[in-house]
Order: sequence, then structure tokens, then C-alpha cells
Amino acid sequence: MPSAGIVICGAGVLGLTVARELVARGADEILILEKEERLGAHASGRNSGVLHAGIYYAPGSARARTCLEGNRLMRAYCAERGLPLAGSGKVIVAPDPAQLPALEELHRRALANGSPVALLDEQELAELEPHARTAGRALHSPLTAVVDPRAVLAQIARELTASGKVRILTGCRVAGPAGPGALATSQGRVGYARLLNCAGAHADTLAHAFGLGRRFAMVPFKGCYRRLRPGRAGLVRGSIYPVPDPRTPFLGVHFTRGVAGDVYIGPTATPALGRENYGLLRGLDAEAPRILLRGARMLLGNAQFRALAREELRKYLPRHFFADCARLVRGLTPQDLEPSPKVGIRPQLVDTATQAMVMDFLVESDGPTVHVLNAISPAFTSSMAFARMLCDGHFTA
Repeated sequence: MPSAGIVICGAGVLGLTVARELVARGADEILILEKEERLGAHASGRNSGVLHAGIYYAPGSARARTCLEGNRLMRAYCAERGLPLAGSGKVIVAPDPAQLPALEELHRRALANGSPVALLDEQELAELEPHARTAGRALHSPLTAVVDPRAVLAQIARELTASGKVRILTGCRVAGPAGPGALATSQGRVGYARLLNCAGAHADTLAHAFGLGRRFAMVPFKGCYRRLRPGRAGLVRGSIYPVPDPRTPFLGVHFTRGVAGDVYIGPTATPALGRENYGLLRGLDAEAPRILLRGARMLLGNAQFRALAREELRKYLPRHFFADCARLVRGLTPQDLEPSPKVGIRPQLVDTATQAMVMDFLVESDGPTVHVLNAISPAFTSSMAFARMLCDGHFTA
């Protein structure tokens, strides 16, 4: 039976950065189990690559406490290793004057979180993003940047394996506990002294197998993108975001210039029918009826979710998607948008007792096992700082 002092389930960005942090603290026997044959097949590799800058998150929350520091650490990591990094900044616009109070609240929240943002007038906005639309004011975030998520994952994995202290076992699906200090996996029993569950969209299932997090369940949301055709990518210099609804964890359809110069538009946030339901039917599995039931309960018990579902479902129609885009960028035509294969799943944790979406990172532990149940955005940005927080709280002994 293979074994290790510390076993980590999931080789996404959080699993890898926690392993990196543990090695820096002296750990020398870490085994990372990844159910896919390659890294980056799911949320971490399908991430937009945006490094957020602490604007949206409630002051004092774990997301707020780790976002800016995670941004700084990830930027430094990419710069030191020559990985793609675009420090292009972001503007948040309010196309409707009724959104201006929400924009000002974002400004106050960002300052409370220590983010160096600035309110702009329309002339100042035009100097940064000449084609962006707003109703008098906009918010500028100079620290927002863009990286290549898969390049980051690959580099961290190379460094971990080169250290001789970390093994990454791919194609190894974890089923659950197999007695004290052991896991049942598709490659046999695996022993551990300490266990960290960073299984992303499957983290709740694994936690439930250990008797933890039973109050919580995952509701997956599908994020689809479109792209500006290459000849029109010049309409956007960096990132242009709308003012989001602060009651939801979603940021709305936005424009992001990637490190290769392509401009992607999205994502949507439509309830999905599987934790890996990237296509219309691809990713459907036996759990689809249970996911539908959870969604139905949320529709009945949560007016906010009903409004969100209505708003997001309309974006499946191209004319509605385009209308949202045209509110943010001047001179846009329907022909400027082209299909994109880019799609991701946001594994959103829901409190089944209240039917409310969990709005912050959530970690539960019991004895030698630690379970990261809700590593939602900005988890990629926060990962290196979040890894330190996890290690401080659970791996100090």
C-alpha cells in the first residue's frame, strides 16, 4: 500500500500551492492524488487567468484577507520564472446611472480591503479604455493582472517533483476512507498521516464520505465564453467589467484580454447538470437528477437565486448576450463576437438548510483530515496566500 506523511486530494492550483508551502516549511513526504491523467483539466486550468485585487469581497472575509496578498505572490512568482503575465489593470463601469451607488460601495469596500483603486470620470476612463461605456464614473484597479493558468500549474508541478519531496499520482480517483489513515482509490489503498481534501467540484462528496460538511452540497454553474474576432480585439486594452450584484458571487459577463492578446467575453453562470458538464450533454452523469433537485429547491426557497437563474438563462440567446456586451463597450456589433470553445464549471457550495449560496471559502477538519469545501473565486488569485492560511491553521504541529 503506497503511503505518505501528507496526502493531498486534487492537483489543482490549491493542492499544488499547499504542497509548495508545506515543502517550504520542511515537509518531505507529500503525495498528491489527481483523478485526471493531466493537470488543469477542470477549474484551475479553465480559469480566466485574471488575478483579482480585493475589490468585491466583504472586509474581514477569508477571500478579502487572501486576495491581495495572493495577487502579489502570484505576480512575483510569474515574473521570477518568466511565465506569461499581463499587468493590464481593470476598469469596472456602470452603464446605468442607477448602478453608481453600487460602484461607490465597491470603491469603499476595495479601500477597506487595502486595494489601491481610484474612481474615474469619463475622460479619465477614456484614457485607459477608449471604448468603455459608463454613466459618469468608473472604478480603476491597477493591480488586476492576467496570467496563463495552465503554465502556472505546470511550473509549480515541475518544481514540486524536482524537489524530490512530492509525488503527483495522476489517473488516481479517490473513493473515500478505507479505514483509519487510509484511502480507497482506483489504484488501491493509500495510507496517510494527514489528509488534505482539495478536490474542487468533488470536495463535498469526499468530505461527506468522512462525515463532514453534510449540511453543504455543490451546485455547479456553467460558464460559457465568446471571443472578439481578432480584427476587433483592439476595442479592449485590458479588462472591462460591469458593476456586479454584491448579493451573488458572480461578477457578470465581462471582457478580458488574455496574455496572448485574445479578448474573451464571459462567463455566463448558468446552472449545470453535472460537475463536469462542459457541453450540452458532455459531463452528464448519474448525479444529474440530484443536482436538478437541489436547483429546484433553491428556486423555490431563494428569491435571489430565482432572479439570477432568469437573468443568466436569457444569455443563452445571442441577442441578449450581445446586449449585455454592448452596454460595456462602444462600437461593438454582433458580428464582432465569435464562438469560443472556452467553458468552465464553477463549483458553488450551497447551504442546504437555508438554500443560500456560501459566499466565502469554507474549511472543515476532523483529526488528521482537512477539507476545503468552497474554494470559489478568487481561489486561483488567492491560492498562495490561502495555502499559507491553511498551513498556519491546520499543519503547524
